[in-house]
Amino acid sequence: MKQKFTFKIDNSEGILKLSEAAEADTGTFIRVHEESYDLIEMKEAAQKGQPFFIEKMRRRNLFPPFDLAVKLFEAARDMFNDTLSEGTVVDYEDIDGLPLSDHEAIHFAHLADDDEDVEIEELLKDDPDDLSEDDIKEIDSDDDTPRFETDDDSEHEN
Repeated sequence: MKQKFTFKIDNSEGILKLSEAAEADTGTFIRVHEESYDLIEMKEAAQKGQPFFIEKMRRRNLFPPFDLAVKLFEAARDMFNDTLSEGTVVDYEDIDGLPLSDHEAIHFAHLADDDEDVEIEELLKDDPDDLSEDDIKEIDSDDDTPRFETDDDSEHEN
C-alpha cells in the first residue's frame, strides 16, 4: 500500500502536524490520520538524533515501522535544517519494508558472488541419472485416488 506522510509547520501556534494519507485508488490519496506535536520539542528531538525523534514521534495511533520511522526522521531533520521550509512530504510503499523472497535472495546472491551461484545451479539441476527405472516405478506404484467410506460419521450431510 502506498502512503504519503506530510509534515506541516505552524509557527504561529508552535505546532508540527504529521498527516498520514493512504492510496485509495491509483493516484488518489485519502487522509487517514493526523497527529500534532510541540514544534520546539520535535526540533530538539531531531537535533538529539534518530532514537529520540522516533520516540517522540511514535504515538498510540501513529506507530510507524522502523524503516518508515527512519525516513520520517531524515525528512524532518532536513526540513528543520531548511529555515524557509514550512513542510515536507514522505512517500512510502510498505512492500519496500518486507524481507526479500527466496527467489530475489538467490538472484541477489548471483549478482554478489558467481561461485556461490554455480553451487545453487548444480543443486537445482534435474539429473535423470539420479532415479533408476525401478525408483520411478516404485514412486508411481501407489494409487493416489482419494477414497471415501460410506460410513462417514461427520455431521455434514449432502
